Amino acid sequence: MVALRSHALLPRQYDHRKVLATTVDAWDRTLWLICPDAELRPSPYGGPRARPRGLPYDALLVIDSGGTVREQPLRELDLWVTRLDALPNGRFVVQGYGAAGDRNARIHGPDGRRRHSFAMGNAVEHLMADRRHHVWSTYFDEGVYTDPISAAGLVRWDSGGNRRWGYTPPEGVEHIDTVYALNVGDGVAWADYYPTFPLVEARTNGEIRLRRTPVVAPAGLAVHGEHLTMLGGDRQPDRLHLCRLTESEALPVEEARLTLPNGAPLKRYAPPVGRGRHLYLRGPSPRQWYVLEVREPSGGSPPRP
Repeated sequence: MVALRSHALLPRQYDHRKVLATTVDAWDRTLWLICPDAELRPSPYGGPRARPRGLPYDALLVIDSGGTVREQPLRELDLWVTRLDALPNGRFVVQGYGAAGDRNARIHGPDGRRRHSFAMGNAVEHLMADRRHHVWSTYFDEGVYTDPISAAGLVRWDSGGNRRWGYTPPEGVEHIDTVYALNVGDGVAWADYYPTFPLVEARTNGEIRLRRTPVVAPAGLAVHGEHLTMLGGDRQPDRLHLCRLTESEALPVEEARLTLPNGAPLKRYAPPVGRGRHLYLRGPSPRQWYVLEVREPSGGSPPRP
């Protein structure tokens, strides 16, 4: 068994029922976007979600950096935000839906005011940025088959909202239907997608590599050097699959069961956030985040073929 560690906890003075979106950014900081004037509304994608009563609205970004908490206002938001991340130079990107048509993403400056709006596409599954001005978005089938921006399934933007790259599978490889898991490091993204679940390694220098994997429908990915850890899949949400990467595949090395810090079973969690060797998880509540730091399998690395 492998236990998660506690990573961050939203202080009690902030109402977790008002959290619109939350993530862990590329600097290991936990972000919670809170709207004081929000209410819980039913959602077709799970439990009720917080939604502002009207547009535009002001929100408060609560940022936890190693236990030090600060606040950052985001002003005049005209989207019902569902995803966010931090950008270099004190900026933030948010994505959602609302009255703004297809321009469903915003970049806000250090003063919290909107700097730029752009269309990120429909049916966004993941939104993650790195520390080098790259933003990655992935999509599920409702966007892939209906929207020209979402059609690639995996897209890279610059931190000004300009589309720089979209995934095209090599000949003979199925295109993306839905991306199940994403991991983003500086200058690289790793993705695993339906229907055949290859591992895509996409680098910002143009290098693309696909590998076969032993896991169907993983929920999360963590990558460290020549090692890959896949969480979930194969109808086992708490199973860790530790693998060694070769040129063409991820070879199974060992398996383990992931638990909560106190050893309790890990039953339900929101989509994980993969940042290099770290995998961040939270339960149904947005208040508590946990982290798994991937280390080399206990048996070491067998020689590469």
